[in-house]
Amino acid sequence: MNLTHTLATTNRVLRQLRHDPRTIALLLLIPAVMITLLRYVFDASPQTFDSIGASLLGVFPLITMFLVTSIATLRERTSGTLERLLSLPIGKADIIAGYALAFGLLAIVQSALATALSVWLLDLNVTGSPWLLLLVALLDALLGTALGLFVSAFAASEFQAVQFMPAVIFPQLLLCGLFTPRGRMQPVLEGLSNVLPMSYAVDAMNQVLHHDAMTTAFVRDAGIVGGCALLVLTLGAATLRRRTT
Repeated sequence: MNLTHTLATTNRVLRQLRHDPRTIALLLLIPAVMITLLRYVFDASPQTFDSIGASLLGVFPLITMFLVTSIATLRERTSGTLERLLSLPIGKADIIAGYALAFGLLAIVQSALATALSVWLLDLNVTGSPWLLLLVALLDALLGTALGLFVSAFAASEFQAVQFMPAVIFPQLLLCGLFTPRGRMQPVLEGLSNVLPMSYAVDAMNQVLHHDAMTTAFVRDAGIVGGCALLVLTLGAATLRRRTT
């Protein structure tokens, strides 16, 4: 990898996003609006908001970053921009890392905004440090970015890219333990949840919710989410093909 090439790719993606204010609004405001809506849906039951809100701080960034990244990258692929980049002396890892870094910077702002709003304005009651919540939210956003980059290789249109959401995101949402503890699921479903990264994101959020210090389980769960993001980014780099003719 070449740091100069990576940063050049990051700068180009950020300049393109700067001219798309609606996408930036979607990235930054939707998670904050949804967590605010959830707070007042459970206005009469703050303990329910505490138990679900912490988990959703990790789920919302993953979903929004997946949606925006898959469509934005697909535009790059179908417009020929990625193909032209690959004709230059730049590594595939530099391109993928540049995209991940650009969307990762947005993910930091997005996660910080949603976490600060939840903890300091909406009175989300967590026993652990809000910084650990922010860390898991950021890892989830990076995972969503990686998944979006990867699935964009298999879509021929923006409509198809959106259709990947029910296939990639919704099963994780149902099996991650958000609606019922994973240990109470049917053995087959529990086994499936054990191989899905969103399950470990929710587990890590619950560790912060119930423990005042960083636990071994938190480190394990956060490490699995981060490792899955790196693995999917590597798979995304493998989908890039240099033109040989």
